[in-house]
Order: sequence, then structure tokens, then C-alpha cells
Amino acid sequence: MSRGIAGKALLALACTVAAATPALAASHVFLVQNSGWMEPFFGDPASQYKPLVAEVANAAVQPGDALVLAAFNQGLPGAPSPRALLAQKAGDKPVREAVAAALAPLEVARKPNGGAMADTDLGEAVGSAIGQALGGKPGLVWLFTNNRNSPNNDQATAQRNREFYQLIHTGPDIAKAIAFPLHMPVKGARYSANGLMVYVFAVREEGRRELDALLKSGRLQKVITERPARLKPLDQDTVRLVPTRVENVPGVVFATLPDGRLRADVDAQATAKGPAPAARITWRLENAIYPYTIASARIAAQSSIAGAVQPIGLASNDVKALAPGQPQPLASTLQLPVANLPGKWSLAALQSAGSAQVLPGRIDVQLADQRLELSQAFRQRMATLFPGDPLPDIFTPPERIQGSRAVLPVEVRLQHGAGPLLAALGGLFALLAAGAALLVAATRGRKVIVTVEGEQRTVHTKAGARTPLYDRAGNKVAELRTTLFGHALTDLREGAQVRIGK
Repeated sequence: MSRGIAGKALLALACTVAAATPALAASHVFLVQNSGWMEPFFGDPASQYKPLVAEVANAAVQPGDALVLAAFNQGLPGAPSPRALLAQKAGDKPVREAVAAALAPLEVARKPNGGAMADTDLGEAVGSAIGQALGGKPGLVWLFTNNRNSPNNDQATAQRNREFYQLIHTGPDIAKAIAFPLHMPVKGARYSANGLMVYVFAVREEGRRELDALLKSGRLQKVITERPARLKPLDQDTVRLVPTRVENVPGVVFATLPDGRLRADVDAQATAKGPAPAARITWRLENAIYPYTIASARIAAQSSIAGAVQPIGLASNDVKALAPGQPQPLASTLQLPVANLPGKWSLAALQSAGSAQVLPGRIDVQLADQRLELSQAFRQRMATLFPGDPLPDIFTPPERIQGSRAVLPVEVRLQHGAGPLLAALGGLFALLAAGAALLVAATRGRKVIVTVEGEQRTVHTKAGARTPLYDRAGNKVAELRTTLFGHALTDLREGAQVRIGK
């Protein structure tokens, strides 16, 4: 398809979105294939193709989200693709009804003039959704296809697949991509099919977080029960560590939290008296990148707790033939950096006295020289659902991905007890009491007897005061200075007879 035709098709889609949701970029774009290869999905009265799209949209789109629904095949002069069917902002009403109504009249597309059924261009459709419907902004692109990618009825589908492959794996816009191969046998007047593929492409990091949140919510799994197959990324979170056995050490009690995190309850008093505790932990190393088998890799791990980074001793540094769903036991030694933990007299310890001071940390797992292989079980499933279709090559891992990283959060709870706090409070109270005593002494009135030229007088004074003393003629002869610790005569006139006391 020429760039001019592509531009017209993309402009038509973008204008539809802008008219329906002004000043709001779509966060979901649903691309529904209606090329000639999809004839059985439209012609079979028992086909669940359209109902599936409506249910997936209803599960994924939340109130306030913007969505675009578009049919796609291959754009030609007079027949742009993708073609928007619906563009709106979701309200409180279910999305299901709106999507179903928009899909109801959709039929298999035909080429202009000739009347032959339209061809398919998957890359064109996804590129249009990212560049125009989303306008380059974050969001999710959903692709419903029978996996046949043949623009201009080109039989060199392998080359077309590689182009689609490059768009997904090396395109900078797609941060995450997953696929659901679904069993959907349909039979039409001309063709039949066994399966349908649903792809989800998360655009940019915000789109990735949106997809992760959707998968975590479980809403999509109520519609699609098939396990998602990961396409991208293949260099992050490829493995998962699950503690299965922990040998506690004096002063430290380990536990596994419901979310899989490892927690260590540390008695600060006990650990302060001995060497840094080292616990033996046996993990279940799980392959987290279905549908790939980690054929081989070198593994290393380190902990980062209280600002201290330390290597974790592993019983084995090799991973071999780790298939999805088949965990491998891994023994390790984890040493807690006691020297870096806050002391019992630290402000943090005093603030958390009587309760646990929580120190977040993590365990980093690195896989190097990683070699991935598509699992045989997945290959067989794809061959059953899409017989003779080379598109599963899209799951072939890129050669540049030879390493990956996984992170396990760790929580260290430091138990200091209330002793230091009570001692600190006792010292504070003593200091306050001494201060109060000084304050009373400073403000309390005092009586002092002084003798001026043989005459005894009683002078009322207080700490910090300077009291002048006069003789019978009214002349100043001295000054009485009073402090917290006593009295003294100052500025004594020469020859004057003045003393303190009788």
C-alpha cells in the first residue's frame, strides 16, 4: 500500500477519534480483522468471534477510558484500513452493548471494483493504531486475527511475518506484548479455521503498567482463560524465586508473605552480640516466561538490604532445560548486613521502639548467556490451532536477548524492644526535673542579712538581682549581687564598712 493511501486511512481513523473524544487520546484500540481469510469467522452461525471482542472490551475498558473499535484488512485506494467503527469515552454503562452494536453489521471486506475478498496487513493495522488512534500516547492495542498475514495475497508470508516481528520486538513504542491463542473452530462457505489469536500491545511504560494492572485484576481472565504467552519483554522477570525452606539462625526468623516476598524478623539485641547471621534458604526457581524454555543460562544473585549490597551464595550457578511450569530447586546462603542496620540508640530505633522497624530490600537475580527456546507443547498447540501457518515464528526470541533480570522484594523487620526508649525517656525526665529545679531556684525569692556600718538589715532579693546598699546619709556604699550559688558584694566604696551577715 502506498504512503499516500496509508495516510488517508490513518487520517480517517484519527478524525473519528477526535470527533468522538475531543482532547482525549484513546487508551484502548480494538482492531478486528475482516479480511478474506476471516470468512469462516463471519459466515459460521455458531461463530463466537464478535461476542468475544465485545466481552474482552467490556472486561478491559473501565469508566472514563477512551476506546476505538476498528475493522482492518489491507488498505487500498478507495478502501482505507483500518476503518473506525466506534470511538467513544466509556461511561457507567457496560461497553459490551456498544461494541456488539458496532460489530453487528460488519462483514468480510472486499477489494474495490474487482469484488475479491480483501487481503491482510497486520503491521499496517498495528502501526495505524499506535501512530494515529493513540497519537503516540500510552495505551493498549488489541488485535483479533486468525494469524494470516498476506498483503496483496503475497504467498511470501514468512517475510511479512518478519516485518510484523520487527515491529513488535524492536519497535520503540511497544513496551510489552502478550498473546492468547484460542481454540475457536469455525466453518464458512469457502474456508475453515481452528483457532483465533488475540494480541495485546502495551504502548509505552504507562501502557505497560495499565496492562499489568488489568492482568492482576483478574477481569480479563474471566473472559479468556488461556494462559497469556509473552512476546515482549524477554529480558525482564524471566524467572521467579519462591522460598520453600528456610533454616532460621539465632536472632532471625524468616517467613514467606502471601505475595511471595521474603520477610526476616531480626532481634537487634541478639544479632548485636554475634557475627552477621547467614541463613540457608532453598528456593523454587520458576520459569516465568511462558511459552519459552530456558535451555541454558548462568545465574547469579545478590541482596540489597539497608544500603549494603552482598552476593548470595548459590549451590548451583547453572540453569538448564527449565520449562514453563517446571520449577527447579535452588539452595542459597543469605547473609544479613547487621553492621548496616540502625543501632538501638538511633533515632529510627527509638521511634519504632516496641514495634518493628521495617527496612525494605530486594534480591536481584541475573541470568547471563541465556538461551531461550519455544516450548514443544506450545509449538504443538500452535500447529493445531493454525495448521501450516508460519506466524508462530514471531515467538522466536531475538538473538540479542542473552540476559535477563528478576527482582524479589525482601522485607527486614528490626525488633529493638522498648529498653532503649525507656532509658532515653528516663534520661529526658531527669533532665527536665533538673531544669525545673533550676528554674525554681532562679525565680525563688531570698532573704539576706547584711551589716552596713554596724547596722543589720534584711534585704529581699533573687538570683540574678543586683541590689544597691546605702549608708544612713543615703550614699551608695556597695552593691549586693545574688546568683544561683550565693551572694557577693561588689562596687564597694573605699572605706565603707559593709559585710554579709551579722
